[in-house]
Amino acid sequence: MKIAILSKGPGNYSTKRLKEEAEKRGHEVIVVNYAKCYVTIEQSNPVVHYEGENLDDIDVIIPRIASGLTKYGTAIARQFEMQGIFTTSKSIAINRTRDKLRSSQLLAQAGVDIPKTVFARETADLDAVIDQAGGTPLIIKVARGTHGNGVVLAETRKAAQAVMQAFYVESVSFLVQEFIAESAGTDIRAFVVGGKVVASMKRQSLDDDFRSNIHQGGEGSPVKLSDEERKTALKAAKAMGLSIAGVDIIRSNRGPLVLEVNASPGFGIEKITGHNVAEKIIEYVEQNAKGKRRKDRIGA
Repeated sequence: MKIAILSKGPGNYSTKRLKEEAEKRGHEVIVVNYAKCYVTIEQSNPVVHYEGENLDDIDVIIPRIASGLTKYGTAIARQFEMQGIFTTSKSIAINRTRDKLRSSQLLAQAGVDIPKTVFARETADLDAVIDQAGGTPLIIKVARGTHGNGVVLAETRKAAQAVMQAFYVESVSFLVQEFIAESAGTDIRAFVVGGKVVASMKRQSLDDDFRSNIHQGGEGSPVKLSDEERKTALKAAKAMGLSIAGVDIIRSNRGPLVLEVNASPGFGIEKITGHNVAEKIIEYVEQNAKGKRRKDRIGA
């Protein structure tokens, strides 16, 4: 098969690993900088142009869309989908994961347990928002963000009011979320491929930072999931319409809670766990790319 990895960074570790494993198994691979693509849209003839050529001989795309280029990147991925090309992640599913409110709504609708969340924008009822989220301390997040950016821990009511007021003045939509003290700056990343958890790691924050994200300096180590945690990760990925996903979970007194579902999870988990995640993704492609196209049924 001819596989196109949609990636802005051909030197990115995840991109290199996917290319390496695909070529090892006899596939032709090209890395396409989707930011440099452009498309022609006309009736019954969707075309993607790249470096002076039409990309019309691709069998599979593997989208690795950066958060800052979500709209453009998913538009390019959608153009390939319109050609009937198999994709490991649907463009609509990628868009869902980049919107924290939309993600929370879909997870809750699917019966996935998440921290209690309140969404707001231009409201002066700040005390009511705090109370609805369970009181301080609490987490305040920008509605769109990634890698732990745009996330604040407000330890007092006064601090929470100040942060929300700042977002209000800037007309920024935000989420206020209950703080799970027992997680103690630790979360779990479960890497899901084709309905199975293929690797999992625990991430511990450093320097008393409540955020455990590796991009924020968190430290990773292998971890064994409980049956409930494994089922939760699979249920969350399914709720978002993703066959390949990184599901972030925290352990709470009431069981596993899903924090986020990532459509383009990094492959640093390979170095920490020793599991060959890239190979599992290529195996998934081989098993599914020639099959019947599945219609997205999430509906949002």
